[in-house]
Amino acid sequence: MIAHLVGKITEKLDNSVIIDVQGVGYEVTIPASEIGSINLEDQIKFYTYHAIRENSEELYGFSSLTAKRLFEMLISVNGVGPKAAVSILSLGSPEDVRNAIANADTKFIAKASGIGKKSAERVIVDLRDRVGAPSRIGATEAKTIQAEPLPEDEALDALIALGFPLKEATAALAEVDHNLSIEDRIRLALKK
Repeated sequence: MIAHLVGKITEKLDNSVIIDVQGVGYEVTIPASEIGSINLEDQIKFYTYHAIRENSEELYGFSSLTAKRLFEMLISVNGVGPKAAVSILSLGSPEDVRNAIANADTKFIAKASGIGKKSAERVIVDLRDRVGAPSRIGATEAKTIQAEPLPEDEALDALIALGFPLKEATAALAEVDHNLSIEDRIRLALKK
């Protein structure tokens, strides 16, 4: 299993990039929300999901562990494959998608290519209890793809890397002041 890739971006395609890792080029499908922030020749690290099917092998890449864990939750839903999951994650940041699921915002999820109303409802029913409490209440606005990446919560990524499920990590960090340093937030969340 390929857990992550670190290398230089050599080509940008419609929904994927080619990353050169010591002379070997890997094509990695990534959410559209991340393609705008990647430039050719950037040195980058992707957390990957290796999808093996009967007639193909594909790599899906994410700039954060949070996004990868959310992707893995999405593909666990009946009828949502890797391409549909990437389409959902392309709607915005991982936090936007997590909030849409937590708030039962079917309209936001249904905007993803290949996801209809029924599939959006299934995603919410299956994952609402697993993604944690929403950090924002109300409907999620679909954002246009931005050139600047949205800030990721490094404390949340660290807790997930330590083995905490997304729901528990989100709940622990919700009780900690967001203005503290990343290290202090992690330390206080671990005490909860």
